[in-house]
Amino acid sequence: MTRATARRRVVRLRGDVRSARPDALAAEEPLEIRLGGEPLTVTMRTPGQDFDLVAGFLVGEGLVHTTDGLAALRYCAGTDEAGANTYNVVDATLRGVGTVPLSAHRNLLTTSACGLCGRDTVDAVRTHVRHPVADDPLTVPPALLYGLPDALRAAQRTFESTGGLHAAGLFDGTTGELLCAREDVGRHNAVDKVVGWALRAGRLPLTGHVLLVSGRASFELTQKAALAGIPLLAAVSAPSSLAVDLAEELGLTLVGFLRGEGANVYTRPDRITG
Repeated sequence: MTRATARRRVVRLRGDVRSARPDALAAEEPLEIRLGGEPLTVTMRTPGQDFDLVAGFLVGEGLVHTTDGLAALRYCAGTDEAGANTYNVVDATLRGVGTVPLSAHRNLLTTSACGLCGRDTVDAVRTHVRHPVADDPLTVPPALLYGLPDALRAAQRTFESTGGLHAAGLFDGTTGELLCAREDVGRHNAVDKVVGWALRAGRLPLTGHVLLVSGRASFELTQKAALAGIPLLAAVSAPSSLAVDLAEELGLTLVGFLRGEGANVYTRPDRITG
C-alpha cells in the first residue's frame, strides 16, 4: 500500500501572482489497535508500516519486551463506503500478558500530536524498564553525532514531497550506520515504528544504539527509548524538563539541538568522547 500521501488542489500565491496546482499532503488516518480482539486504543497516524507501529506501541506500553512476547499481528475487516478494506484496524495477539495494559489510563482517541494525552498522572507513565540503559558501555565521538541528522534527512522521502512529517532514525552507535528510518505525522508514531521494526526483527534490547528524532525530545519519547534499551536519544530541537529528569533518573544520554557541528548534552555526557 502507498497511502502515505494525498493530492489536493491548492491556490499558490507568489507575490501578486496566483495559480492553481496540485499539492502533496502527508496522509493522516485513524488506526484502531486491538488486543486479542478487544479494542485498546485509536491513534491518528500516517498509513504505512502499521505492524511496526503497533509492535512499537506495545513495547511503549510495557506489554511486550522481546520478540517472543508478540505472537501475531493481523489486519481486521474494516471497509469503506465502497466496500474496500480500509486497513485501519490491527489486532495483536500476545504471549504471557499478566498485567493490566497501561492504555487503561489512556483516553481511547490518541491524536497524532500527543501520545500521552489521556494519561491520568505522570506517575502512571513511568513504566518499569526491563532493559536498563544506565550500564550500557556505548561511547560516541561528536563527529559521529554531527553526521546523523543529514543521514536521517536523506532518508525522509515522504517529507521531501510533503514537508509535513516527523522522522525517527535508529543508528548503530559504533559505526553511525542508519539501520531504520520511519516517518509519520506523529513524533511518537515515528518512534513506535522504529522500535516495532526492531522488535519484529529480534533486535531488542537495542544496546549500543542511538535514536534520533527530527523534532523535540519529550518525556514520552525518552520513555520509549528507555523501554527499547536505547542508551542515547538525540533530537534536533529542545528537550522538555521532564524528558531531562527521566533521562537523568534512568541513566540515558539525552542530546538536544543537534544541528551542524553543535549540540547540547543534558544527561550522561560521559558517553560523548573526544
